Amino acid sequence: MIFLYIFLFLFSCFLLFWSGFWLVEALVKISKFLRWREFVVAFFVMAFACSLPNLFVGINSVINKVPELSFGDIVGGNVINLTLVVGLAVLLGRGALTAESRMVQSSTLYATFAAILPLLLVLDGTLSRLDGAMMVVVFIVYAVWLFSKEDRFKKIYQDSKKETISDFLGFFKNSLRVVFSLAVLLLATAGIVKSSIWFSTFFQIPLPIIGILIVGLGDTLPEIYFSIVSARKGQNWMVLGDVVGSVIYTSTLVLGIIALLSPIKIVNLPPFFIARVFLIISAFIFLLAVRTGRKVSKIEGLLFLLIYFVFVASVIFFAI
Repeated sequence: MIFLYIFLFLFSCFLLFWSGFWLVEALVKISKFLRWREFVVAFFVMAFACSLPNLFVGINSVINKVPELSFGDIVGGNVINLTLVVGLAVLLGRGALTAESRMVQSSTLYATFAAILPLLLVLDGTLSRLDGAMMVVVFIVYAVWLFSKEDRFKKIYQDSKKETISDFLGFFKNSLRVVFSLAVLLLATAGIVKSSIWFSTFFQIPLPIIGILIVGLGDTLPEIYFSIVSARKGQNWMVLGDVVGSVIYTSTLVLGIIALLSPIKIVNLPPFFIARVFLIISAFIFLLAVRTGRKVSKIEGLLFLLIYFVFVASVIFFAI
């Protein structure tokens, strides 16, 4: 039985990465065809696409009556976004990730607030439907503010290879790829949730910990791929836009929807406390790097990777 669930989990992770890759690729091509602006692609299209695995994990968690798995997934995923994703993008890219734009500066501050907000709301042990509504409102406020500035619509997204969809047939084909990818994504997250519940029972490991360490990493695979590719092309804007947007999406809109569907009760476990502490540390160091030096340097990239590995080691140590 254990080998069956191991296979289910690994196969589901493979489907998750594959469908996420297809989804990202298709949405980028659609964005070019529709001539969407660069900030829309970075902050909304890419961040939304990379947040869909978290949303589907959350929905499947609610269906299986374990919404705490979704909370662990999002907390762990945000730590990974702010450490591993940024660190790999800097170290494998062309150089430091520059953040000269005032919009990136302001959005980074907002992302730090968004990442910490759920941690404050859950101090009473429950993320209620009222908390969920509050987080959705926070996302709406950010979206309205972002779209209120006309100067952010100036630059049309186009990569260096100038790969575009030349006709409507290509646009229709990629639209079908999006629909198919979403269906596979939903199936993959269902498999991940089912196997995670079984692992939790069999190994006597609390579900939030599985969400923090394993599911959170699986859900960020599309972001890791997109960020590294964008960094190697010198598209720093896209990397920071994706990371910041993903943190805001998952911490407000996605988690808010899950809380509205089913209130989340959190047990104060040591590994879960550690995850929250590391999320706060990661968010503030990321904010400090972007707001002071207006860039994330190679040294800071190494620091982010170190923080991630210390985070994983700490959670595993206290979980055993």
